[in-house]
Amino acid sequence: MSQQSRTMPAGSASALSEAYDTALLDLDGVVYAGGEAIAHAVESLATARDGGMHLAYVTNNALRTPDAVAGHLTELGIPTEESDVITSAQAVARLISEQVPEGARVLVIGGEGLRVALRERGLVPVDSADDDPAAVAQGFGGPDLPWSRFAEASYAIRRGVPWFASNTDLTIPSARGIAPGNGAAVEVVRIATGAEPQVAGKPLPPMHRETVLRTGAKRPLVVGDRLDTDIEGAFNGGVDSLLVLTGVTDGAQLLAAKPEHRPTFVDADLRGMLAGQPEVTERDGGFGCGGWTASVRDEAFVLDGDGEAMDGLRALCAAAWTAAGDGVCALDAGKVLDRLGL
Repeated sequence: MSQQSRTMPAGSASALSEAYDTALLDLDGVVYAGGEAIAHAVESLATARDGGMHLAYVTNNALRTPDAVAGHLTELGIPTEESDVITSAQAVARLISEQVPEGARVLVIGGEGLRVALRERGLVPVDSADDDPAAVAQGFGGPDLPWSRFAEASYAIRRGVPWFASNTDLTIPSARGIAPGNGAAVEVVRIATGAEPQVAGKPLPPMHRETVLRTGAKRPLVVGDRLDTDIEGAFNGGVDSLLVLTGVTDGAQLLAAKPEHRPTFVDADLRGMLAGQPEVTERDGGFGCGGWTASVRDEAFVLDGDGEAMDGLRALCAAAWTAAGDGVCALDAGKVLDRLGL
């Protein structure tokens, strides 16, 4: 089934960790939340790695350096090398380096991860619009980024300096809930300047290119929690994806996914990497998975049967996506999802 025509989650007879050579794992909402490992993540990743799967961590968060991220993952019990971490800071630094001279100054609105990535490309981070920057680079700077940094970006951009953003995720998961992400900060500068940045992070091609260049993956599986970054990024790159429900996306958003946001596989958490995926089949005028049958009748979802909640969700995805075609399914899924406990 082509990605463009996906109307149901795919099945896999073998474990995903065996069917794909490399897992391109998002971090926030997939491996950890608020710095703490998500349930089942550490042991699932260890099993996949011991079975021969290469694990790479691909994050839109440009705040920390790859070395710091690798150290954090290692502390959580996930042994990781710096080279196994790919960030949107690296992707945007490469994008900038292709458009400005080597040694050019770049005004940084963000954290250390962005500064290190720019230096890696032979660029010089600066802090003021008066430092004659050749570009403005904006990345997530954490909750304590001073308002004055947005002002510096605005001054430079209004003078005609090209503007680059690591990513435009509006939100980011934290230990206390969902917090504003770099996309919210980008909106502040956009409002002040009326300009539009060049964006490098997921779901756009510069991030996928950076990931392939750094990992050498031949048959990658993107693993993420966000439809508009992880899953759309996989779609744009023409590779398969696994959505896990440990982060931003919930069942209702998944059922309402437009074609480019529909994952290849769906599972509750990273244990889904270690198992085959059940087939969804046409059944009794609807779609069946495990003990469940789902359909759309009289502009409403109908869910019959019993069994594993994820099987019911997979069947509902098939019913919703088929009914929506190339559009978006706007039916209320509250009752059927409540029945599944989702």
